[in-house]
Amino acid sequence: MHPLAAATGSSGGFQGPSIDEFFPSVLLFAGTPFEFTRITLARLIAVVALVLIFWLGTRRMKLVPGRFQSVVELGLDFVRNNVANDILGKKDGKRFLPLLTTVFFLVLFMNLTGVVIFLNIAGTSTIGVPLLLAVVAYVAFIYAGVKKHPGTFFRNALVPPGVPWFLYIIVTPIELVSTFVLRPITLTLRLLMNMIVGHLLLVLFFSATTFFFFESGNLLALFGIGTAAFGFAFTLFEIFVGVLQAYVFSLLTAVYVQLALNDEH
Repeated sequence: MHPLAAATGSSGGFQGPSIDEFFPSVLLFAGTPFEFTRITLARLIAVVALVLIFWLGTRRMKLVPGRFQSVVELGLDFVRNNVANDILGKKDGKRFLPLLTTVFFLVLFMNLTGVVIFLNIAGTSTIGVPLLLAVVAYVAFIYAGVKKHPGTFFRNALVPPGVPWFLYIIVTPIELVSTFVLRPITLTLRLLMNMIVGHLLLVLFFSATTFFFFESGNLLALFGIGTAAFGFAFTLFEIFVGVLQAYVFSLLTAVYVQLALNDEH
């Protein structure tokens, strides 16, 4: 459902958004493994926009950058200074900067499709993209740990030194679940749930606005002013959440890599 469309039931009354929002009608290739929906379209547009912006911003780089190049460099510097170098240090930050930059901007652009008119749904609002990026972060964590500590990474992660031997019965299962099971799950669910809730709130406010203005037919139409104001405010808030979640996802990826590189392993 487009958030500007009225949500009305068969009796004409207001009906709030549901989980069906995340199962939109198939646009192309119905009944095949390659079904193309509005969410798929949002993801495709986000990726094309991301590639295009960075290609245009970096193809003719100048020592004194223009405005567009400056904006692109500002974004790259933000990830470099506030995620990669801040968590991993300059040496390891430089190694993992391409990964962290890709994660940050991919999550950001996918999130922001939720407030783009005619798309109005985040590319991260179904589990595919959040799960894929969480797996990438998980693989980077394992890779960093095994490469830095090839003989001791898993042993020290599951059997941390300095713990009395009889406590390993409790500690080892806890470390196994928290380190190697819950991390990708929590990364996935944190991003997914934020995008789901944000979309449902926007649909609720804008659908209520349309209902009050065009369906109520009485003084209840005045409530449409309030729901429209809330809808606009939550649109701005959703943009903020989209940026914040991109930052948190890339930051946690860097933190997991840093933990894998820690000399304690």
